[in-house]
Amino acid sequence: MTDGSNDSAGDGHGAGTAQTPSTDDTRTREAPTRDSYDAIAQTYTEWVADELTAKPHDRAVLGAFSELVLGTGSAEVLDIGCGPGRITSFLAALGLTPRGLDLSPAMIELARGLYPTLGFDVGTMTALPYADDSYAGLVAWYSTIHVPDDALALTFAEAARVLRPGGWFQLAFQLGGRIDHVSDLAGFPVDLDFHRRSLDQVLAALEPHGFTPATRFEREPDRVGRYPEATRQGCLLVRKPDQ
Repeated sequence: MTDGSNDSAGDGHGAGTAQTPSTDDTRTREAPTRDSYDAIAQTYTEWVADELTAKPHDRAVLGAFSELVLGTGSAEVLDIGCGPGRITSFLAALGLTPRGLDLSPAMIELARGLYPTLGFDVGTMTALPYADDSYAGLVAWYSTIHVPDDALALTFAEAARVLRPGGWFQLAFQLGGRIDHVSDLAGFPVDLDFHRRSLDQVLAALEPHGFTPATRFEREPDRVGRYPEATRQGCLLVRKPDQ
């Protein structure tokens, strides 16, 4: 899953009461997302390279997150669904010690080439390859948008597991109330579902795993410039309580 915030594909439902899928079922359902981003990796990387320079609100959100993490006395953070690593690199420039993880091997190959001093791993957010309490902060920057409702519980359980007590979890996603399927992106055949959710729906999926809300932020879509958006955008900052 990537870190792209642009929603040119169009405009999700909360966790609901659906049964959590098995690990094997989750892996099977992740394959189209992985393969789709492998196919568009190079084009996508070139397209979003300068996006943060056009998004002052995004930079402000990530800056505040970084200050809060550093305030814990630690700097280790995980960029979940890092794509080609642009958010990972931005976090490093803010004084954090970030590591990136993405489902797409092609994305990780590009990230390693672009940012050779940073660490990147191929993996899934539903089974993070890290020990308990590994990180003081987590970022899921537009990377949960491809996670089905019934897999959110597994995703957020893993986030809670690897985050240290008192740590911070910053999410960003498009707001809405539906699922859009996309079969063509930038001229490439893909097989992607985009889940548009409300802040309340995402928070409701986080709270059973012990996360408490700190900041809610939403904005209207950018209509002009190189990165136009079709939907409103939301950011949600939550914290894992001290033990």
